Amino acid sequence: MHLTRAALVILLAALAAPSLRAEYVVLRSGQRLRVTGYQLLGDKYRLQMTGGKVEVAAADVVAIEPEDVFRPVPAQPVVQPPYRELVEAAAARYKVDADLITSVIAVESNFDPKAVSRKNAHGLMQLLPETAARLGVQNIDDPKENIEAGTHYLSELLQMYNNDLVLTLAAYNAGPERVQQYGRVPPFAETISYVRRVKRGYEKSKSKAPAKTATPPGATAAPSLPRPGPSQ
Repeated sequence: MHLTRAALVILLAALAAPSLRAEYVVLRSGQRLRVTGYQLLGDKYRLQMTGGKVEVAAADVVAIEPEDVFRPVPAQPVVQPPYRELVEAAAARYKVDADLITSVIAVESNFDPKAVSRKNAHGLMQLLPETAARLGVQNIDDPKENIEAGTHYLSELLQMYNNDLVLTLAAYNAGPERVQQYGRVPPFAETISYVRRVKRGYEKSKSKAPAKTATPPGATAAPSLPRPGPSQ
């Protein structure tokens, strides 16, 4: 009996614990309520909100959506990411923002120079062998050559899309042919997620260092992304 009661207490505590991430409750009226927790009680929802709790009819709730807002974290000591010297050298050579290159590397390989994807993309900037060969790479797994070639390719795409960061990143991930096919970001979940993650990292790096050299024109302003469609 004691074990049963203890398990019940743990279960109730877990149910009552506030969510680690805020969510939005969307009402039939169109109103969006930001909540930190909720509980369905019969035909009503009890919503935990800043300042207290409210109850709404379950029939009036049309959706519960995760919050897609990433709040700033407290300032921390600036730590240079890996391969910064190689990144800055390539950035200067090809006139591409070093923070953009670093953001691409972070998402592509998480700074692992030996990373190889299921599509046979290699190294820090995940270059395909055919792309690397076209750009004159001798050793695709060498960090210096990989960063040089990846930055060269980014520079080509930025020029192709008139510094439109969203289309540039979409083409880097899915290929310029796919961008041309759809005339926008291809409706693939992987590509849409990729563009969002790189942009998020890039914008975060720029917010930490506002005094840095200005980014390429149009590199930080970009249209919103479409919702994911079937992945290819």
